[in-house]
Parts: sequence; structure tokens; C-alpha cells
Amino acid sequence: MILYGKGIDPMQLFLQKNITLKGGVLIYAVALLMFFILFEPGMANARDISFVNDIGMEFVLVKPGFYIMGSPVDEPHRSTNEPQHRVEVKKAFYMQATEVTQKQWHSIMPKKSFWSRKEADDMPVTRVSYYNCGRFLGKLSRKTNRTYRLPTEEEWEYVCRAGTITAYSFGDKIDCKRAMFANNSLKCKYCIQESESRGFKLDLPAPVKSYPPNPWGFYDMHGNVWEWVADAYHGYLALDDGHLPGEERSSDTRIKRGGSWFMYGYSCRSANRAWAHPGGKFKTTGFRVVLEVAK
Repeated sequence: MILYGKGIDPMQLFLQKNITLKGGVLIYAVALLMFFILFEPGMANARDISFVNDIGMEFVLVKPGFYIMGSPVDEPHRSTNEPQHRVEVKKAFYMQATEVTQKQWHSIMPKKSFWSRKEADDMPVTRVSYYNCGRFLGKLSRKTNRTYRLPTEEEWEYVCRAGTITAYSFGDKIDCKRAMFANNSLKCKYCIQESESRGFKLDLPAPVKSYPPNPWGFYDMHGNVWEWVADAYHGYLALDDGHLPGEERSSDTRIKRGGSWFMYGYSCRSANRAWAHPGGKFKTTGFRVVLEVAK
């Protein structure tokens, strides 16, 4: 079932029209309308297919489709573990429009100790391991009787690209007005002036939604904090023949995507891949979640 939040429910709109179709003709027309709503290729207007759950997490529906995952050989700063290949996303899913915030995290998980550093409610939660994310998702799923999970790596890049083929969803170059990166007072100072002009603290991410969304309505897919995804590290399939072009699958690592405030902009490329031990907790790393579409 599609949840429309404050948007327009196309079914309601359809029924409000004084259409005089009767019997089977009406049923056929309604079924046809819903088919185009649910299965139109690509991404519909995010305003009409977004909703907010009980703990304030905003979700946008992502529809099935095809895209080219990875980067072209001439993309600056690319790695050899990013060979391009065609991917089909077969099922629709909801993905969180922002990273999980401090408020959302603490509404599900126990509070930290009194001595823990306090962050604003709209800051992305960090220093959470892959295992911590799993516990959060388990509790959230039980609380709501819905299936929440981490996105797969393929789903994550599909949403990040949002139909684009450039290095970033906004083009081939990144700048400090489009994403949070290089906000590091010791190692990477490129965006510090911009951060200070906007009142952001140094050596930290920005509050979620501080930068423009991508074409599908998702925020901070480039920069701010790295985001855990579900996959263990593995090489991409070469030409769909089932062979891995490089490193084999590793069960003791998990992929992180998106780059962060800590270092250079090229780490925020749509195709860039990083990985870490699933038990690691990093000040640069958070996550966003997927909600499976109810059957």
C-alpha cells in the first residue's frame, strides 16, 4: 500500500471526479490507474509519495528501474573496484530521505550515559557500528510491525545517482555549497570558511537537510557522514558472467557509502566505495534506513 502523507492520493482524486463508469469498466480503470502509479519506470514526484513515520523519519518511495553502477574509467579519483555494470532494481522500496538523526536514534535505543557528548536532535547519529544499526532496526521493526533494514549497496547507489550519470548527482564537480565535506580543522580545511559562514561547528557533520536534496528528494547522499549499507565487501560482477574482477567477498567487512565531513570531496562521489569492520564505531559514520513496501 502506498502512503501519501500530505501529498495527493491519486485514488481519492480519481474517485472524486464524477466519472460514471460502472461495473467492470470502473474496476478496470482503477486497476489501470494504480498500475501506472506503482510501476512507472524511474522516480515519481517525491512530494506525492513521501510520508513520515511515528518517530519522525521521512521516507520517499523508490520505484524499480535500471541504472549503470560504478564509474567510467576516465572519472577523476576513481578506484579499480568501481567497474561499470548494469543493475536492475527489481522491487520498489521506501528509503529514508535523511540520515538517522540523534532524536530518532534515542527514541528507539537507550540513552547514553550522563557524561556522553550531547548533540542537537537534527544532527546525524554517529559512532554506531553496523551491529548497532542492526539492533536499532530490529527494535524499530518490532515496534511498528514493519520491516526496516539497511539498504543494499546497489539500492544505495541507485538512490544516490537519482537517474544521473555524472560523478555526483549535481554534476562532475563538488563544491562546499552543495555538500558537507572538508570540514576538518586539522587535515582538510577546504570548506571551513563556508561552514563557519553558515554557523556549523568545525570537525563535525552538519544538521540533516542543510544542503539541497538530489533529484529524487534525498538529502546528504554526498558527504556529511559515511553510511553503512547491508553488503559485505566484494568485487563487482564482470559483464554479468558471474566472475569477480578482483577481491573476493569478505565476511568481516561492511561497505560504507557517501563520504563525510572529514576529508576530500572526491570521496563523496556516487560510485565511491569504502569499507570497515562491522564492529567499528566512527565519528564520521552513521546510516539511513529502508522500509520494505507492504505486500
